[in-house]
Amino acid sequence: MAAEREHEHVRVAVIGSGFGGLGAAVRLRRAGVTDFVVLERREAVGGTWHDNTYPGCACDVPSHLYSFSFAPNPDWPRNFSGQEHIRAYLERVADNFGLRQHIRFNSEVELMSWDPDELHWTITTGQGHQYTADFVVNATGPLSDAKIPDIPGIEGFSGKVFHTARWDHDYDLRGKRVAVIGTGASAIQVVPAIQPEVEKLTLFQRTPAWVMPRADRKISGAERWLHDKVPATRYLRRQLLWAVREMQVSAFAKHPNVLGLIETLATAHMKRAVKDKELRRKLTPDYRIGCKRILLSNNYYPALVKPNVDLVASGLKEIRGNTLVAADGTEAEVDAVVFGTGFHVTDMPIAHRVKGADGTTLAEKWAGGMEALRGCSAVGFPNFMTVIGPNTGLGNSSMILIIESQLNYMVDYVEKLEALGGESGKVALDARPEAVEAWNNHIQDRMRRSVWNTGCDSWYLDANGRNTTVWPGTTSEFRRVTRELRLEEYEVRRQTPPGSGGTGGQTVKSVSGAAGRGAATAAFHAAEEG
Repeated sequence: MAAEREHEHVRVAVIGSGFGGLGAAVRLRRAGVTDFVVLERREAVGGTWHDNTYPGCACDVPSHLYSFSFAPNPDWPRNFSGQEHIRAYLERVADNFGLRQHIRFNSEVELMSWDPDELHWTITTGQGHQYTADFVVNATGPLSDAKIPDIPGIEGFSGKVFHTARWDHDYDLRGKRVAVIGTGASAIQVVPAIQPEVEKLTLFQRTPAWVMPRADRKISGAERWLHDKVPATRYLRRQLLWAVREMQVSAFAKHPNVLGLIETLATAHMKRAVKDKELRRKLTPDYRIGCKRILLSNNYYPALVKPNVDLVASGLKEIRGNTLVAADGTEAEVDAVVFGTGFHVTDMPIAHRVKGADGTTLAEKWAGGMEALRGCSAVGFPNFMTVIGPNTGLGNSSMILIIESQLNYMVDYVEKLEALGGESGKVALDARPEAVEAWNNHIQDRMRRSVWNTGCDSWYLDANGRNTTVWPGTTSEFRRVTRELRLEEYEVRRQTPPGSGGTGGQTVKSVSGAAGRGAATAAFHAAEEG
């Protein structure tokens, strides 16, 4: 069987089997496309929900909104479900929609290259298998590759070191002196989960986070029964959760000054648990709430006031033997270091493995900052789209809503390729530079008045200080602008007919560059007015 798969041609190759990859697989099958594979580097589905198994791991989006609209789950156990429940949900999606026959596990992509003559992608995996695909959906996601800072002296540390996304369950933290580096979403879940069992916990905080109460509770058996037997109640619950978050967007994207009231609520939440004024000072951010992602927790602040917890309000500078030294000179001797330092979001490693039409990698193309038409298509990478691409992230709602919108775009992309190809053979669509430029200029223009660009240092910003991560609008706007692929924003490439003397794909320019720019700008204006 392995020999038969040494080389395989498919119509579509999907990279990754998290929410984006499994969603793409479901939508492809529903569109009548069954000639596809899902290449997954792990041994099971789930993506980030497979990798992140740290203590306390849970979602900060309500469960009934953090699921596919086409695969509702009436049996969520809590308002905010834990990692194990979300991963189990994704396993059921794979089973219920017959996706496992398409999935190739332990198949990490080492290289993807566009062949301009054959108009297809050549994909090589770590197993040595090679695939060719007419169309590629990159669904690796921005939270897939852990980011560990280069700390001087870390190689000389004799204790245990790991990232929250690669939790070492064989290492017993009980009675150990543990340092947690970072105060992001993972760290505020880990700290209260491990605090009761460690001897000493030292939290290195470079920047404090705004933390709001987490309205979590167990969903009763009666509610779950009702959602199962009367689907309309489940739908109504989802719509209410969605609507509340849609109404919040204006404050984040256009009127950040009104968020001062939310800061007051967050400060009151802190004061209820933290009585020490000096500790409160260290925990109070100096930036507008929402500039960095707002965190939700009921047990983070109570954990910080426990006698076995120390907060170091300074980033980790270096490691000397088993002693961690902060930028302000504070020292802590520890047995284990846990990095809660996030992921490669604006510099995704997969980009180094994707070579476009001219041999340039996606990482090289994005050296000055990520840019993609409608968050999907990069210039010079035909028949290739990214799910959760540049400027598609959300700061207050469910990414599943964005994913489903992009899957609408994916289906229309595949259908247009089929229609354009007809009986004449293969065809490819490459995003026009002027359309991508217009789209991204408009996004960056709109971003200037948003809370995300009010001056804090967040993972939303790339190395050049540009916000290439967040979508500056509502999810309903995004759905409108990704409802269909607009051919005027793409160049159509066809295979050169045999015997014509050509050396590769022939470009057919259907409209002018001005039309491409106009289409992107008009679409954005339509979204704002709609």
